Amino acid sequence: MEPPANPLRGHSVPSSRSCISPECLTALGVSNAGARIQMASNRGTWTQLFGVLLAAASNFLISVSLNIQKCAHLRLVCQAEPKPCYRSKLWCCGIALLGLAELGTFTAYALAPIALVAPLGSVSVIGSAFISVFFLKKTMKTADILGGTLTITGIYLLVIFAPNVPQELTARQVQNYLVSWPFLVYSILEILIFCILLYFYKRKAVKHIMVLLMMVALLASLTVIAVKAVSSMIALSVKGKMQLTSSIFYIMSVLMATSCAFQIKFLNQAMHLYEATAVVPINFVFFTTSAIISGVIFYREFQSAALLNVFMFLFGCLLSFLGVIIIARNKKEEHLQIPFIDCGHIPGENLTGKIQPDSHCSCYGTLNKEDDLVKSQS
Repeated sequence: MEPPANPLRGHSVPSSRSCISPECLTALGVSNAGARIQMASNRGTWTQLFGVLLAAASNFLISVSLNIQKCAHLRLVCQAEPKPCYRSKLWCCGIALLGLAELGTFTAYALAPIALVAPLGSVSVIGSAFISVFFLKKTMKTADILGGTLTITGIYLLVIFAPNVPQELTARQVQNYLVSWPFLVYSILEILIFCILLYFYKRKAVKHIMVLLMMVALLASLTVIAVKAVSSMIALSVKGKMQLTSSIFYIMSVLMATSCAFQIKFLNQAMHLYEATAVVPINFVFFTTSAIISGVIFYREFQSAALLNVFMFLFGCLLSFLGVIIIARNKKEEHLQIPFIDCGHIPGENLTGKIQPDSHCSCYGTLNKEDDLVKSQS
């Protein structure tokens, strides 16, 4: 009797190994790579968001520190025996907060694009208005509300439509950016414009506010480029990828210190010659514009951005500019009022003697007729 025919004869039974084909392995590898890219993108987004929050908090802290320093100066002026500002604890506290805020801004440049960190300087203007209303008990005007609304709306658009680019910059990448032809052309144009402005400033004694602040903006573009490069290389070195041994790190550090020093010099000159209500908005507009342009050219931050994102980002910048201009224009210079009486212009009396009589005399503070009456009685 023949055994029953096996129905599986002539057919191979698939094993667990044979089901993993090269196509499956390829698909699995692509999916894993996509997952890693997605995780890296999410990590970069959170890092950029942290940089935005850090920059906003630092700029608000700058406004707090400046108000503290102003309060300290006013207290020193009112004292009978004025002392140097560095001997005031309140002034030293303001300086310490300012240093902490600048350190936070420096770190923010390593975590977020220049085009996003630079416009957040408007937060300091809103912070000053907030402090003046809620702590100094000043009246909030319609212009303050309008300017604050425009600025906050602009900041929201900036954060939403800002470019999302990798922020880890190695020394090699910075070196490649330095020798790229777009930056070389940009540097030549910037040097030519700066030399022309410096010629009119030095030789022709042209100290117009636009000339001074344009030189500040040109120097600021180099400052933000160097700040981002230095802060990014320090951040990578902290993570274990040493970048501080490269010569480009020290070149960018020198560029950062030098451009910042001259920038402060011309800005102080502008503050000395013109009112802060004119200097602050113009400097903010020029600085932000030059910083965004330098980020676009040097770090190529909008290289892969959509046209709608670019338009909405620029619209957010415009709203921030308008808000800062409205708030700054609404502020008036405050002067310390010292009441006094001009003894040479007393109504109905002619000046016949000394303006200030002897304080130890019995007739101190009296008029001429009263002085004669006192003499006749004596």
